[in-house]
Parts: sequence; C-alpha cells; structure tokens
Amino acid sequence: MKTLWGLLAACSLLTTSAAQAERPNVLLILVDDLGYSDVGCYGGEIRTPQLDQLAKNGLRFTQFYNTARCWPTRGALLTGYYAQQIRRDNLEGIPSGGRGKRPVWARLLPDMLRPLGYRSYHSGKWHIDGMPLAQGFDRSYYLRDQGRFFNPKVHHEDDQKLPAVAPDSGYYATTAIADHAVRTLKEHAQSHSEKPFFHYLAFTAPHFPLHALPEDIERYRETYRAGWDRIRAERWQRQQEMALVEAELSAVEREVGPPYHFPKALKILGDGEVNRPVPWDELSDAQRVFQADKMAVHAAMIDRIDREIGRVLEQLRAMQALDNTLIFFLSDNGASAEIMVRDDGHDPQAAPGSAATYLCLGPGWSTSSNTPFRRHKTWVHEGGISTPLIVHWPNGIAARGELRRNPGHVIDIVPTILEVAGGKRFESYDGVEVPSPPGKSLAPVFRKEGSVAHDDLWWSHEGNRAIRVGDWKLVKAKGDDWELFDLSRDRTEQRNLAAQMPENVRELSQRWQRREDEFRKLATRDLPKAKAKP
Repeated sequence: MKTLWGLLAACSLLTTSAAQAERPNVLLILVDDLGYSDVGCYGGEIRTPQLDQLAKNGLRFTQFYNTARCWPTRGALLTGYYAQQIRRDNLEGIPSGGRGKRPVWARLLPDMLRPLGYRSYHSGKWHIDGMPLAQGFDRSYYLRDQGRFFNPKVHHEDDQKLPAVAPDSGYYATTAIADHAVRTLKEHAQSHSEKPFFHYLAFTAPHFPLHALPEDIERYRETYRAGWDRIRAERWQRQQEMALVEAELSAVEREVGPPYHFPKALKILGDGEVNRPVPWDELSDAQRVFQADKMAVHAAMIDRIDREIGRVLEQLRAMQALDNTLIFFLSDNGASAEIMVRDDGHDPQAAPGSAATYLCLGPGWSTSSNTPFRRHKTWVHEGGISTPLIVHWPNGIAARGELRRNPGHVIDIVPTILEVAGGKRFESYDGVEVPSPPGKSLAPVFRKEGSVAHDDLWWSHEGNRAIRVGDWKLVKAKGDDWELFDLSRDRTEQRNLAAQMPENVRELSQRWQRREDEFRKLATRDLPKAKAKP
C-alpha cells in the first residue's frame, strides 16, 4: 500500500511539474509616448529589426488601445481594470488620478501569478502607487527620475534607493533598464530555472526629454530634413501596402497644438520651436533644422530601444526560453504634442539630445508619429489611444506575420496572461470581494478563427471622453461637442455623423455616463471614512 501511495504521489509530482513546464514565461514590454507608426512593422522609417522580426514570426494587432496617458495605462495594464475603477485616473470629488491609491482588491498581476509558481521581475518605469517589491515583484529596478536619461537622481533597486548617477558616467537609461533585465534573467536561469517567469520591461523612452546617445542620433542626422509632411505621407504609403488601416489618411489639424501651454518654455527654446503642425514649407530654415534635429533624437531613442530589446531576446535564446515566452510589445499612449522645459533646463548651445538639453517632440512630429490618426497623447481620438501591439510566442501561436483586427484594450492583458498560464482572477482578497474585471482574454484571437467581443470600450481623461460599441465610436475633446464615427469605414475619424444620427449620439452618450456612474460607485466603495473634525 505504501508503494502504491508512493507511486501515486510521484505521478502527482510529475503531473504538476509537467503542467508548470508547459506554462509560458511572459515578457511584457511597454514603451512611453511611442506613436502608432513609429516602428518599422507599423509603417515607420526608424530601424527596428528586432521588433519587426517579432512581428514577422508573430502577430500585429491593428486596433489595440491604451488609456491616452502613462499612469492610467500602467494601472489598467497590470490589474485588468479601467484606471477609474481603481482610482488611478481622475474622478471628480474622489481622491484619484496620478496620486490615487488602489483599493486593496486591485492587486497587480504578480500576485495573481505567484500561486501558479511564477517569479516576477520589473525593470524600468513604474508610475503605479506603491513600490514594486511591495506589490508582488521579486526583483526590481525602478527608474523614478524620468527627466534625466544620462544622470538620474532618483532610482531604486529592490525598493531601496540608489545613489544618484554622476554626470558623464556613461549611464544611459534605456541601456541600464535592459542591463537589469538581462542580469535578472541570467539570475533566474541560474537559480530558478524550474519556475516560469513574468518580466515587466518598461522603458522610459521615447518620452521627453529627447535624450539619446550621439552615435544613435548620427544614424538619423539627415533623415528628417525632408519634413514632417513628407515623412507622414511615406509612412501612410507603407501602411497601405501592409493593409494596416483600411481608411483614408486623416487631415492635419493645423490649429491643434500642445495640450498644455507653457509660454516660458517657448521663449527658452527659441525661434526654432513651433507649437503647431504648420506645413513644413512654411517654416524658416532655422525652424526646419531645429525640428529635424528633434525628430532625429526621437528616432534614435526608438532605435536604441530596439537594440536593447535585442539583447534581452538574445538572453532568452541563451536560456533556451524564447520559444516558450509569450512576448507583448506596446505603448502607454500615442506620441506627445507637449512642449515644456523641466528638470535641469535647456541649454540652446548644447548639442540636441545631450544631457544639457530639454526638447519635446511637439505637434508637428507627433502628428507624423501617430499616422494615420487624429490628435495626440491625452486626447481620446484614435491618435491618443491607438498603440502597436506585437505578440510573439512560437510554442503557443502558430500564425506567422498575420494581422489581427479584433479591437482590444490594455485591460485585456491580465486576463490573457492568466488564461495561458492556467490561472484565474482572485474572487476575494484579504476578505474583500474582488469585483468582476472588464478585460477579456485575447487568447482566442491567437488562433486565426478566434474573436473577442467587448460590450463596449470606454475612455475618460482630463475632460476628453469616448466610448466604442462595435464599430461605432462616440468621442469628444474637452469643451467640444460629441462626434460620432463608424470605424468600420472611417477609422481615422474624418466623417462626423453626429448631426445625421442624433439618436445614436444620445444612446451612446448615455451609455458612456452609465459606465462612469458604475466606475464611480466602485471607486468609492472602500474609501476610508473622512475623520470627524474636533
């Protein structure tokens, strides 16, 4: 009898080990302020061979969405809830937004993966409340100072503050983030190879300030002398050849500038700066040089991201883990039209892209980066919320180089990972009931015949609002009227049907409001009670 029980126990252990071995590793790569068309496999001229190869051997999603801003996207990405549900984007009258605190039940993905045997790692930007190890990660490099790519003053390893980086030390943020990822993966292979891993690789680039290595900038020194109008047209031509977007190219909104106005910054930056996407041929010679140099730095930052991703992929190959690693690549919002000067300021005499400069992409190049869509980061028109999504997993996705037109949202990443890992969401945490999350697993879409349907997709950020139901999208910028678009025919939001279809506008606007009311109710469910005044 003891022998029988021993055999049964051994079989059970073998079954458990086999199940664990079949669970994929997960590498979630998030970049900051990247436009829809900035990488090669989405129409860009920037050289991104590593990402292009992942797309060639995997999938590209053409209708994937973020929240239009950095911290709401990160909260949604790692919890599976809309940011407003978990108090990570603003709801009027509720402590929320960039400084909001998540409810106790809004756990991050590592907590959900730990019962499945996963170890979780983080490298790069955070922008979520709390600290990484305290939120379930096993190792972390947290670059908190995002205004200094060459000499950050505030960064942490394993939740402990590190010394400031000295100027001219040879440090560069994108490389340092990848260094940590490679080092952590090596450690995992050496000490924890029996366990699957989840690695959240969050680059701070290409977010402003536009800082890049000189050798990377040099590769693009002359590329953007052609101007933003021509670059945009060439990107659009390549997107048509790829059949990425079935619509017309959006008209340039020449009077739409940065979402925030900083007149002092414009004065500091000088006559070369332009805060509107005016026709390139109307710029002065000095403005063309200044603007072309800015885009060269932006391109260099993306080029470097791709090179550093290549080092991480090489480490996965060395571990013989690449085939069973589910890789996602996406951006937290669209390209940014912002123009400002912060941190160490801007020296007009310094070389563009160096540590002494503080440059932002601005609306001219942001319009090109978000080709073929309208608007920019912070807006919830397609340019602000559309992201590339590349998915690569040789052991789990048979398709190679295919497109997926299924609409999806960052709230879908957590349920997708949980499904392929064989796990499920918490039903309660610390005795608190966990609400049903809105995200849906994308795993069915990994198969060619699969599909995933949302009842609706919803956005709200700084007064900008949108809801998508099927192919209908209702959207408004703060202070403007609702616009209505049929995205099946007009993905680039060129033909506003609101006047012809007022009933649709009424129904969808009411639906938007019902969602906000639901989210507000959830966000206030467990707020601490205000202290009584003495």
